[in-house]
Amino acid sequence: MKRILLIKLRYIGDVVLSTPLLPILRKRFPEASLTFLVNPGTESVLIGNPHLQKIMVLPREGWGKQLACYQAVRQARFDGVVDLTDGDRSAFLSYWSGARIKLGFNREDRWRGKLYTHVLPSAYGSMHMVDYHAQVLPALGISDPVGNPEWYLRPEDHEQGDHLMASLQIGRAPLVLLHPPARYAKKAWPLERFAALADWLADQGAVVALIGHQSEMLIGQQIVNLSRSKPRNVMGQTGLRQLAVVMKRSALFIGNDGGPMHMAAAVGCPVLGLFGPSDPHVWGPRGKKVSVIYKGLDCEECFHDACSRGEEGCMRQISVEEVCRVADLFLD
Repeated sequence: MKRILLIKLRYIGDVVLSTPLLPILRKRFPEASLTFLVNPGTESVLIGNPHLQKIMVLPREGWGKQLACYQAVRQARFDGVVDLTDGDRSAFLSYWSGARIKLGFNREDRWRGKLYTHVLPSAYGSMHMVDYHAQVLPALGISDPVGNPEWYLRPEDHEQGDHLMASLQIGRAPLVLLHPPARYAKKAWPLERFAALADWLADQGAVVALIGHQSEMLIGQQIVNLSRSKPRNVMGQTGLRQLAVVMKRSALFIGNDGGPMHMAAAVGCPVLGLFGPSDPHVWGPRGKKVSVIYKGLDCEECFHDACSRGEEGCMRQISVEEVCRVADLFLD
C-alpha cells in the first residue's frame, strides 16, 4: 500500500491512545504516505509526528465544509483505510474513500460491517485500548508489539511553554499539575479533596497548578476558594501544545480519567490517575511512570445520574490520604 488513511473520530485521549500504531505502520510500509483523519480539536495530538505526511480534520458543522472533506478523502485515492473509530460515520467514510482495503471495528454488529473488507475482532472492554487498536496489525500481516503513546513537541511549542512556566514562578520547586474536571460527573474526584490534596502538596514544597479547558475555569476557582494554599489556576490559559510542554517539565500529574491524563503520560510526565466507573485495565495511562487508584466496583450505573451509592460511590472511596501516599512515592 502506498497511500494509507487512519481514522479516529473521537476525543483527545482516544487519538493519543492510537499513536502507538504509527511507528509500526511506518516501519512496515516505509514508502507509504500516512494520513490521519480526526475530529476538530484533536489534531494537536498529531502535529509534529514524524510518521505522518498529512493530518485531515472532519468539520463538525457546515455541510459545505463537510462535503469538501469527503471529496478530499475520495480524491486522495487511498489504497488502504484503517478505521479505529468503531462508528457509522467513519465506516461510511472508509467505504466512500474507494480504498481497496478497508479495516474497521463493528462491536455493535450494525450495518456498517458491510462497508469494510475486513471486520476486526470485537474485543472492546476485554483489553487496553492500545491493544484494542493493535488488532489491526495482524490483519495487515504485522506481528510487531505496540509501544506506548507518543506526543512530539516542536521548538515553537517549547518556546510557548517557556512563557507559561515563567509565569508560574516555580523556582526550583517541583511543579505538580492537578486536573479536577471529567467528561462525566461521576468520573470526577470531589473538588474539596482536590483542594486538600493541593494543600498537602504545597506543604511538601511543591508548586501546584490547576489545568483544564476554558469552560472549566469555575471548577478551578472553586478549588482555589476551598484551599488555604491557593494553587495557580491556569485553566483555559493554555493551548494543548503549550500544556504538553508544561506537562513534560512537571514532576507529577494527578487527575481523573480523561484526555489530559493520556497527554501527560505520552510526554513522559509521571501520572497518577484516579479511576471510578471506567476501568484502568482498558483506559489507564500508558507510560514509564504511571500509577492508578481504582476501587474496582461494579460502576456501570455511575455514568448516569442513577447511581445510588452516594458517599459510598467509587470516586468517594478514594481518600485524600491514599492519594497523598502514592503521590509521595513519585515526589521522593
